[in-house]
Amino acid sequence: MRLLLLVSLAGPLAFAATEPLAIVQPVISQMEEGAASPAGFYYTPGEVLFFSCRVAHYAKTADLKVSIAYSVEAFDPKGVELTEPYKNQINDEIALEDKDWMPKIQTQVMIPPLAGSGNYKIVVKAEDLLAKTTVQIEVPFEIRGRVVEPSDKVTVRNFHFYHDEEGKQPAEKAVYHAGQTMWTRFDVTGYQYGTGNKIDVSWVASIMLPDGKVLWTKPEPATEASQSFYPKRYISGEFSINLQAGVKPGSYIVAVQVKDAVGNQTYESRQPFTVE
Repeated sequence: MRLLLLVSLAGPLAFAATEPLAIVQPVISQMEEGAASPAGFYYTPGEVLFFSCRVAHYAKTADLKVSIAYSVEAFDPKGVELTEPYKNQINDEIALEDKDWMPKIQTQVMIPPLAGSGNYKIVVKAEDLLAKTTVQIEVPFEIRGRVVEPSDKVTVRNFHFYHDEEGKQPAEKAVYHAGQTMWTRFDVTGYQYGTGNKIDVSWVASIMLPDGKVLWTKPEPATEASQSFYPKRYISGEFSINLQAGVKPGSYIVAVQVKDAVGNQTYESRQPFTVE
């Protein structure tokens, strides 16, 4: 193999590879040093994926030293970063018997707990600090998360009634009897973000008659005030109330009043239920 001799005024002589710098053998796996996930495989929110690849065709100094800087970033379908970029540098000396050695890049990516479904990607950039060359590749992966339809204004989505606290399936009909406990779950989305993806959302539940007369209101609002590197797509809420034995049969309404302090907006969701 013919090698080109590069002279650097700032450092030692370097031998550049005859082929362009390359990132090869990218692997996304469910475990460290594990096999690559098969085609069609999808990850879930909150999961950790393990990524590795190797660098080929890099330059070496006369005394077989290499110097490569690199970064690994993960992006959602809209190009938003999932976590802070992972950056590092490879500064090694190669033994003569390891002339075909390829430096390994290895890191983990934490998938945000509320990530949505879609096609994501890992972007790897490498720079050969001796040859002054760069390379970049994109490695796709898929996530399947909960479906919460986005909104440009604060709103309540996926409101469902349940007959028990651990219920997996929503009640087919929101019908209860006096003495039972009514359970509800819902998502809040469409709120605005402050600096550092800050959110400040609160909600309170009330029981009403169909004419709007309030019978009961939760004493204290539930609040979600936090910051995160990756913006939270939605907030999950829940509410339960014991329908006392003296509750009269008839039609009622659960009202959820939501306040977005960052966006200075409010919303109220009203969902009917029946006591028989």
